[in-house]
Amino acid sequence: MSQQANYIRWFNELTIDDVPLVGGKNASLGEMYRELGAQGVEIPNGFAVTAEAYRYILEKANGWAALHEALDNLNPEDVNDLAKRARKAREIIYAAPLPDDLQQQILTAYKQLQNEYGEELSVAVRSSATAEDLPTASFAGQQDTYLNIRGEAALLESCKRCFASLFTDRAIHYRVDQGFDHFKLALSIGIMKMVRSDLSASGVMFSLDTESGFSDVVFITGAYGLGENVVQGSVDPDEFYVHKPTFEQGYRAVLRRTLGAKKIKMIYSDRSTRESTQNIVTSSEERNRFCINDEDVLTLADYAIKIEKHYSAKAGKAKPMDMEWAKDGIDGKLYIVQARPETVVSQLRGMMLEQYTLNESAVAIVTGHSVGSKIATGNARIIENPQQLSSFKAGDVLVADMTTPDWEPVMKIASAIVTNRGGRTCHAAIISRELGVPAVVGCENATTTIQNNTPVTVSCAEGDVGKVYAGILDFNVQTTDLAGMKRPKTHIMLNIANPEVAFKTSFLPNDGVGLMRMEFIITEYIKAHPMALIHPERVQDASEREQLAKLTRHYASPQEFFISKLAEGVGTIGAAFYPKPVVVRMSDFKTNEYATLLGGRWFEFDEENPMIGFRGASRYTHPAYAEGFALECAAMKRIRDDMGLTNVILMIPFCRRVQEAKKVLDYMAQLGLKRGENGLQIYVMCEIPNNVISIDAFSEQFDGFSIGSNDLTQLTLGVDRDSAILAEDFDERDDGVKEMIRLAVTGAKRNGRHCGLCGQAPSDYPEMAQFLVEVGIDSMSLNPDTVLKTTQLVLETEEKLAKN
Repeated sequence: MSQQANYIRWFNELTIDDVPLVGGKNASLGEMYRELGAQGVEIPNGFAVTAEAYRYILEKANGWAALHEALDNLNPEDVNDLAKRARKAREIIYAAPLPDDLQQQILTAYKQLQNEYGEELSVAVRSSATAEDLPTASFAGQQDTYLNIRGEAALLESCKRCFASLFTDRAIHYRVDQGFDHFKLALSIGIMKMVRSDLSASGVMFSLDTESGFSDVVFITGAYGLGENVVQGSVDPDEFYVHKPTFEQGYRAVLRRTLGAKKIKMIYSDRSTRESTQNIVTSSEERNRFCINDEDVLTLADYAIKIEKHYSAKAGKAKPMDMEWAKDGIDGKLYIVQARPETVVSQLRGMMLEQYTLNESAVAIVTGHSVGSKIATGNARIIENPQQLSSFKAGDVLVADMTTPDWEPVMKIASAIVTNRGGRTCHAAIISRELGVPAVVGCENATTTIQNNTPVTVSCAEGDVGKVYAGILDFNVQTTDLAGMKRPKTHIMLNIANPEVAFKTSFLPNDGVGLMRMEFIITEYIKAHPMALIHPERVQDASEREQLAKLTRHYASPQEFFISKLAEGVGTIGAAFYPKPVVVRMSDFKTNEYATLLGGRWFEFDEENPMIGFRGASRYTHPAYAEGFALECAAMKRIRDDMGLTNVILMIPFCRRVQEAKKVLDYMAQLGLKRGENGLQIYVMCEIPNNVISIDAFSEQFDGFSIGSNDLTQLTLGVDRDSAILAEDFDERDDGVKEMIRLAVTGAKRNGRHCGLCGQAPSDYPEMAQFLVEVGIDSMSLNPDTVLKTTQLVLETEEKLAKN
């Protein structure tokens, strides 16, 4: 090979088409540096040492034959043989000297980079394999990266180590699994300005939700210090979501935030140690706040959208992206340091819907972040170090502190993976998604709580919180092909309350959300009575006051805590189904239910029959709760005005009289939620006989009706639906109840108002679904687990009616 060959390519000379020359990582950095810099996406400058340099080194040292001898006839399943051969291969490459002309070219380019960024420049030396970041294989963490490298000698040494890392045990095994030829592969090295995230924060982001594949959000994770901890999974990071469609309309709001533990951070080590980085414990103050602010989150979302659009345009199809980011603590800028195709969700084929459900209830022994949505069972095998990996059997549940790429041979035979550390973008999460294996990460206590060699059930089918149960629990899997499913004329909507399952549930065939109950978010995420947050001085129990203070300590005020949590929870559901309608029912706790919230007993009173007592609309303008309702309205206003989720329709429950309706609507208008402004629609629950009798008058006040079949049945038949002794008399199929429903539907139609039903009846009784179609209901809102079955029934009923 000619001595005059050029083995250096600067980022501004590279495009994504240069993967064979400089590998996936460098080609992508070059592409973005050239094409996206003008759009404001910050990429640190640098250069690539080409894959030809790797081949040149081996040719000059006559290393090819030795490498063949080391790797031919390899048995990748024999861990000891693999380790011995891999070590030999690394020694061959490390022993091969860097030719003088190559050394000179690297050092000349390094000086040029110093001229740009200053003498004190430190660099990241990053591997970039020529088969890396292909659409079907992530190659996540297969080769080595060296951070905070300063000086010529350290730079050349890091380059040699990088080249040798092409033959780590994990990299060899992964290539065998993926069907790549070791000798057709080569390694390029990226040498780029080191972003000083050791003084700030860094992390990983995706242009879709990694668990569900929902593509309308940017999902960002971050922690303090250098990014290796987030990538490797040794830290539980902060998480953020931004909704892409409304962001692109100009709304600048973070959809949802989750505070991570962030117990450690990686910083530069002092020069007395051989390692260039070290982990230190974060302060309590750092753990209790987010590692980046909302402005940073929105800047990153902007980068992610631009990067995804660029690569999608080049590919001629949607191209979800997996990106690494870093914030420089000196210049304050946010940089993208890697972008590659997302390799898991984007590979899912067809329209097959898989739904896992547990058939038994139990108390989880360990909880963490769920990865995927499957359930698996197996024998728990606690692995504390790589030497124990050989004892792992196919079908075991891998339980570990965290995983690294060296563990992948056993990860692929595990039925599930459970780790103490890591967030949903850590190594264990990435690989488990790629393998289609459920994982629960960031549990903190998995290795100490789960008993080794005992049967467990790992469930990722219950939302964001993954759960591990002792013993083998029964579960079932329902697979549905959605490709050929027709849509009925009657709108099929969903009843949904849990934001954690919203993205996943949005893939069910649906026309939006007919009932989103606010109570779930108040109970699960807020936990406190709104009046106790506004007036903690009226809470006469010191320990309750202390709990209230602890709940709200990260927020500007207790009121802001309530508004923020409610807006994020409801907003997540609004975003999941955007732009379809999402009907949000304002709070409808009874007094006995409100009293169980933190601080609630100081603001509620005993009622003989709370079911027909101080609930719904009657509370909203009453001095005992009006301030609490104002917080609910502030959250809804934020969702519509700041987040841009104008598909959210508000609904008033248990509105007894037209005069009451007027008072509530006037108060809402004072609070900035005026019916008709900014397209705001306000519905009313049709669940009291007077709503049906006075439907013409109610139609003048509201845009639509949602029949609550549970309460309408209760009040039509005079049966307390909570009474066990009267359970047999509570029946939505009673002729009187059905007549009430028919009158409501015809009355709404007469007034040109929407009319749906959101009770349990059509989910439980097929004949009720048929009846609703026959009377001409506009929509019915169903529990997610009955949607497919009921949709089929509605289609059949509509076809029969069309024939008659």
